[in-house]
Amino acid sequence: MAIFDDSALKPGVARREVFGWAMYDFANSGYTTVVLTAVFNVYFIGVVANGAGWGTLAWTLALSASNLLVLLLMPALGAWADAHAAKRRLLMLATAACVATTGALALTGRGDLWLAVAAIVLSNFFYSVGESLTAAFLPELARHEAMGKVSGWGWSFGYFGGMLSLGLCLAYVLHAQAQGQAATDFVPVTMLITATVYGAAALVTFALLKERAQPQRTAPAKSSAWAALVGSWRQAQPYTDFKRLLLCAVFYQAGIAVVIALAAVYADQAMKFSQSETMALVFVVNIAAAVGAFAFGYWQDRLGHKPALAMTLLVWIAMVLIAALTESRPMFWLAATLAGLAMGSSQSGGRAMAGTLIPAARLAEFFGLWTFAVRLAAIIGPVTYGLVTWLTHNNHRLAILATGSFFVIGLALLQRVNMQRGTAAGLNESLPFK
Repeated sequence: MAIFDDSALKPGVARREVFGWAMYDFANSGYTTVVLTAVFNVYFIGVVANGAGWGTLAWTLALSASNLLVLLLMPALGAWADAHAAKRRLLMLATAACVATTGALALTGRGDLWLAVAAIVLSNFFYSVGESLTAAFLPELARHEAMGKVSGWGWSFGYFGGMLSLGLCLAYVLHAQAQGQAATDFVPVTMLITATVYGAAALVTFALLKERAQPQRTAPAKSSAWAALVGSWRQAQPYTDFKRLLLCAVFYQAGIAVVIALAAVYADQAMKFSQSETMALVFVVNIAAAVGAFAFGYWQDRLGHKPALAMTLLVWIAMVLIAALTESRPMFWLAATLAGLAMGSSQSGGRAMAGTLIPAARLAEFFGLWTFAVRLAAIIGPVTYGLVTWLTHNNHRLAILATGSFFVIGLALLQRVNMQRGTAAGLNESLPFK
C-alpha cells in the first residue's frame, strides 16, 4: 500500500481504508468490462436476439430502461443514505444484488430475450447504485487539493480489476473454443466468473471502508423518487458551476457510454473481429485506461481539473475520427488505445471535478445528481447509436461519427464552468439550502 500517499488523505484517514475504497472500483469493473463492453453485448445481439437487425437497438433500449430506473430512484437513495449515514450499508445491499443478477445472466441462451433483458436491467441498476455510493466516499477520504489523485487511484485499480475478470474469461473462452464449444456454452460461464470476482473483491472494501457520516435527524423527508430529485435539484441551485458541470457531463458521458456499451459490437460488425479478438482488444484498452487513470490523477491536480478534462475530450474526438474512417486493423487498435487512455482519465477527472464542487453536507445526495447526469447520458448515447444503426441498415461507421458530436458539445459546455467560483461555493457552508 506504499502507492498511497498520506499527504493526499484527510486527517484520520488510514491508507488501508483508501485501499479498501479503491478495491470497490477493482471489484465492480469486471461487470462493465465483461458484461457491458466485451462479451455479453455481442452475445445478446448475436445469440439472444438471433442476429436480428433490431438487436443493437434492443440492447441499447434494455440499458436505457435500466438507466431510467437509476434516474428515478438514485436521488432518493442518495438522500436517504445521507440522512441515515447509511452509504456503506446501502452499498453492501446493492453489491449483493448486482452479483446475484449478474449470475442470472448465465441462464440466458438463444431466444431468451425477456430473461436477458430483465437480468441486464436489474444488474446494471444495482451496479449503478454501487458506483454512485462509492463515489460519495471520495470527499471524505481525500484532501481537497488531492481529489484528482485519489480518484485516479480508484479508477486505475478498477481497470486492473476489469483486466483480471476479462483475463480469466478470455482464458476460459480460448479453452472452450479449443474444445469446440459454442458461445451458448462458454458465455454463461464468463458471467459466473465475473459475478464471483465482483463479490470476492468487494469483501475487501466492506472489511476496510468506514461510514464517517453522521445521521442528519433534521433532514427533510422524501415522499417519492421524483420529489427527491426535485428536492436535490433545489438544494443545488446556489451551486451554479456544479450544475454546469452536470450538463457538460450529460454530453461527454453520452459518448463514453456508447464506447462502453458498443465497442465490441462495433469491432464485431464494422471491423469483423472474432469473439476472442474482441476480448483481447478490450484487454489492451483496459491496460491503457489503468495507466491513463493513474497518471492523469497526478497530472490533473497540477494542471487543474478543467483543462485536464478538456484534453481528454480532445483525445476522444481524435479516437472517434480514426475509428470511423479507418479500414485498417492497426489503426483501429490505435483508436482503441486512445479510447482507453481517455476513458480512465475523463471518468476519473469528472468524478474528482464534481467532488471539488459539492458541499460536504450533501455528498451522497449531490453525487446522486451526478449519477442522474451520467445515467441520462447512458440513455441518450447508446439509444442514439442504436437508432442510427437501425435507420441506416446497420451503418456502424455513421453511428460512431454521430457519437463524436457528444464529445464536441461536452467540450464547448466545459468552457462555461468556473472552477474558482465553483470551488469557493462548495466550501461556503453559509450558502442556503432550500
